[in-house]
Amino acid sequence: MALRGNLRDFTITQLLNLINLASKTGTLVVDGPSEQAHISFRDGKLAYARIGKEEGSLAVVLHKANKINANQYRAISDRAGQMTDKELGLLLINAGYVTQEDILMNLQGYFTEMIRKLFTWVEGIFRFENELLPPEDRINVRLDLENIIIEGSRQLRELEQLQDEIPSLDMALKFTERPLTNVNLSVEEWKVVKFVDPKNTMRQIANTNKLSDIEIRRIVYGLLQAGLVNGASCGSGDSAKSEAVSDAE
Repeated sequence: MALRGNLRDFTITQLLNLINLASKTGTLVVDGPSEQAHISFRDGKLAYARIGKEEGSLAVVLHKANKINANQYRAISDRAGQMTDKELGLLLINAGYVTQEDILMNLQGYFTEMIRKLFTWVEGIFRFENELLPPEDRINVRLDLENIIIEGSRQLRELEQLQDEIPSLDMALKFTERPLTNVNLSVEEWKVVKFVDPKNTMRQIANTNKLSDIEIRRIVYGLLQAGLVNGASCGSGDSAKSEAVSDAE
């Protein structure tokens, strides 16, 4: 039976569970509102994942994980040319940049992060293509799905709770009279705080900072609970969006 349908009727967690139980090999293709995801499996185990224009090359993954610095990344990118990730991996191991364990662990982390993003998708058309195998020019992993499914279920429950607390992202925020001094905020929280203004909706702030729905709700919920911000009526959406993007640049 062909596996295809709509995420409104079948969640990513349910899809992964089915793929796991059936030990399926192939690629799950999901067409979301603005991006397309490719999640590949071998015998029911995660092998590879890519969302949108995320390159996901070995050099990019290692650079994001701070396993190679910016200069090393540029030198590797220039030297790699048409080299496959498998060939590049051997080159990096032989040159002493990384170990085989470094490569596998960071790829596993990167692919798992792609799945986490996919868990936040509530709209989209999916299909499972048995003939579309994991890309041979990329290094594949063999990652059990059980823990990913458990984490996804927790993430979905958290999203439902956050949606109850913050039903709409089209509301704006404003600061309370409580000062921000002596408050320890994370980098992501500061990125949100930077754009708190009655002219900017939470959705616009999220888009500007490339935050998912669950990420912006989680951050805003923490700020609300700390008494640092309140909800506010929003001004002109178009001017607010351009202002936020302009400030971000």
